[in-house]
Amino acid sequence: MTKPSLTDLLHAAVSAVGGTERPGQVAMAEAVAEAIDDNSHRLIQAGTGTGKSLGYLVPALAHGERVVVATATLALQRQLVERDLPRTVEALHPQLRRRPQFAMLKGRSNYLCLHRLHEGVPQDEEEGLFDQFEAATPTSKLGKDLLRLRDWADETETGDRDDLTPGVSDKAWSQISVSSRECLGATKCAYGAECFAEAARERAKLADVVVTNHALLAIDAIEGAPVLPQHEVLIVDEAHELVSRVTGVATGELTPGQVNRAVKRAAKLVDEKTADSLQTAAETFERVMELALPGRLEVIPEDLGYALMSLRDSARNVISAIGATRDKSVHDEDAVRKQALAAVENVHTVAERITNGSEYDVVWYERHDRFGATLRVAPLSVSGLLREKLFEDRSVVLTSATLKLGGDFNGVAASLGLSPEGVEGEDVPVWRGLDVGSPFDYPKQGILYVAKHLATPGREGTRGDMMDELAELIEASGGRTLGLFSSMRGAQAAAEELRGRLDNPILLQGEETLGELIKTFAADPKTCLFGTLSLWQGVDVPGPSCQLVIMDRIPFPRPDDPLMSARQKSVEENGGNGFMAVAATHAALLMAQGAGRLVRASGDRGVVAVLDPRLATARYGSFLRASLPDFWYTTDRNQVRRSLAAIDASAKADGK
Repeated sequence: MTKPSLTDLLHAAVSAVGGTERPGQVAMAEAVAEAIDDNSHRLIQAGTGTGKSLGYLVPALAHGERVVVATATLALQRQLVERDLPRTVEALHPQLRRRPQFAMLKGRSNYLCLHRLHEGVPQDEEEGLFDQFEAATPTSKLGKDLLRLRDWADETETGDRDDLTPGVSDKAWSQISVSSRECLGATKCAYGAECFAEAARERAKLADVVVTNHALLAIDAIEGAPVLPQHEVLIVDEAHELVSRVTGVATGELTPGQVNRAVKRAAKLVDEKTADSLQTAAETFERVMELALPGRLEVIPEDLGYALMSLRDSARNVISAIGATRDKSVHDEDAVRKQALAAVENVHTVAERITNGSEYDVVWYERHDRFGATLRVAPLSVSGLLREKLFEDRSVVLTSATLKLGGDFNGVAASLGLSPEGVEGEDVPVWRGLDVGSPFDYPKQGILYVAKHLATPGREGTRGDMMDELAELIEASGGRTLGLFSSMRGAQAAAEELRGRLDNPILLQGEETLGELIKTFAADPKTCLFGTLSLWQGVDVPGPSCQLVIMDRIPFPRPDDPLMSARQKSVEENGGNGFMAVAATHAALLMAQGAGRLVRASGDRGVVAVLDPRLATARYGSFLRASLPDFWYTTDRNQVRRSLAAIDASAKADGK
């Protein structure tokens, strides 16, 4: 039998989802197929509306080897498993003569733990276990959530938190879930045969396509114990998020509260002397943390170093003692022991890592008004880790709407541990970049306006001229505005000021769930939505409700961000341009994502307004503008007001 052509397969899949084939999608599918056949790597930028999920699923399914697809957002994981994969598999079946199996796999704590549900949570108090369902009053929010979880446990087939609607609080979920460190293991657990997390792993082992998230991909790479099944092809969607997700997984933290919980959990399982030693170390650490000031610790202060060595040594003794003792008087001993071990091992790991003082780590203090001080340690870079763990033994395709920054792929490639495109050599992963464009006509559909006449934003203080500009732009557009702010304080100040000035309803992130805010914003064209980081990347509102996207300033990292400033300094010490490699690249990525909120469909028209003159006047402005969609560019404030008024009038004439 002749092998079906990629063109025919793509046509069948696109028809099945009611879409239209696009040149960019065809180019993408061909590039993915080529990478899989050559066992090479691709970075593919596919603009909004390209249909990129089919662009990689069709060649992956046609190839027949096992594929892992890793995404950053829950929304895309669900879309793949519930919509794109079922339809694509059915559409390709007549030509492939097989139905590839697919499965979703997440970290263990995303699944309901039957042991926790039935046996309860090992507690820190002396009385040991308590029944969380009885202790939480049925009328409290927590009590209601727990009772609903108990009922849901009898109905669910997956035990996956994301299948529970409406959801429950993190506090409620923590009562019936465990981390991989706390898990007893299927063979030791009375509920191992029915375990939801184990069932998900088994389904993944049998599947041709495994859909997972960036965090689990990072855990699989970092921890050395494989979580994902063996696979020949890895596709990373939303790849612009990968470095920050991997950094998050590779970051350790210690707080006095966390250390004290570890002490309480361990105390009932070890002798008094061993427990007292950890308790004393915890008290010393707490005293040091009370005086901690936020900022990077380039050298570990003597008092902190002493406290961490004490924690490390006493935690190691506790771990040995827990492993050597058995106490049948402790109810549900294995679970209590496992939870205590997990807590103490985390303290030991982080204390040892900071004490060892790798030049490749960054250590800093953070302070929170409510929670006090936290000690954090993160890798200076994850590029070496990604080069070593991601690109060996499999073909990797990384795709996103924003991978070209300043006009090429090399900036993003460097953050992933790749050499510049075209460089070959021993142990150098070979890759090629491809920009398949977008089906949208950006110069005709959108305007990029830079408010060149405004004062350069300072670090603090209100920007009166910026508020005036903001109000005038919103009035010209009749509402229909998504305001993207570089800080929550900026978003709150703008909302407060403009609620007093304008008749338009202004929604503010944090005042309602993000889903509800976006729904309200999309439903009423007069409404504006203001917010910060998650709005830059998470809003998909096609149509006339979003015809003006405003960025208050270029979103450079804060100068006092310990990790970003350490990375910038490291690039400079190695002879590079730290500002461009770190700060400007970070800003370009966010601005590209933010500008991408404007045009979501072929009929969308509007303006991206940047209220920061540096985009027009600074030397790095051209790099940032080259990272944005190819909108018509202007600094003429009168022209942009006329354009907004015309777009508003046109939408109203259409009854929108």
